[in-house]
Amino acid sequence: MTSDTPVIEIRNLHKAYGDLEVLKGVDVIAPKGHVISLIGSSGSGKSTLLRCCNLLEDSQQGEVLFKGEPVSWRGDHHHRRPADAKQVLRIRTNLSMVFQQFNLWSHMTILQNVMEAPLTVLGRDRAEVERSARAYLEKVGIGDKCTAYPAQLSGGQQQRAAIARALCMEPEALLFDEPTSALDPELEQEVVKVIKDLAAEGRTMMIVTHDMKLAADVSDHVVFLHQGLIEEEGAPESLFGAPSSERLRGFLSSTQAA
Repeated sequence: MTSDTPVIEIRNLHKAYGDLEVLKGVDVIAPKGHVISLIGSSGSGKSTLLRCCNLLEDSQQGEVLFKGEPVSWRGDHHHRRPADAKQVLRIRTNLSMVFQQFNLWSHMTILQNVMEAPLTVLGRDRAEVERSARAYLEKVGIGDKCTAYPAQLSGGQQQRAAIARALCMEPEALLFDEPTSALDPELEQEVVKVIKDLAAEGRTMMIVTHDMKLAADVSDHVVFLHQGLIEEEGAPESLFGAPSSERLRGFLSSTQAA
């Protein structure tokens, strides 16, 4: 991998559920240190695209490359799946995903939640993982919540714990799927601040979001999906400042009205 090889590259990706085509040939590149935001109406394919990046969803056609390495597939266009389980694990552990609904284990403390995957998946040293986990919880502003359980935390605190958990894997990139949409507006801001701080550090991120202000503030590149295709993409100032497509103008005015 050279310094200009993208961390994630998607080429001509197609994904269908039965007869429902969700992605109809999409290309997205996430260069190292860049923040890519995916925006669009519900059902436009943006969350599916993110899940295909992380191989949580199988696609029927097209390429998924991680640091220049293509995913190897078996099967045909109708039913293909990754051919190499070790490759899938390596890619997944390097593309840490933060979900809309936090997905924390309720029976574990916050510290245990953050430590679990580095210990069990990566087999790292417990003392080293604990130091790292405590540092990441401090970084996201909940260092005092190590011994609490998820149910004792607000939604914003739980999502920040989920971000610390993703960071503790020391991933090449972070994938955020609507990280603020399950939160009340005041709690949303706590999470937005963490994401902005991560962007300022130069972390590679792909963010599916309904928050246009967040996309405008943190992105290097914004992709507007409409019915499974990229309708428009570019720098945030051009997409939000002077959208060229009628559909994007309509979408932006509907989000401002909401």
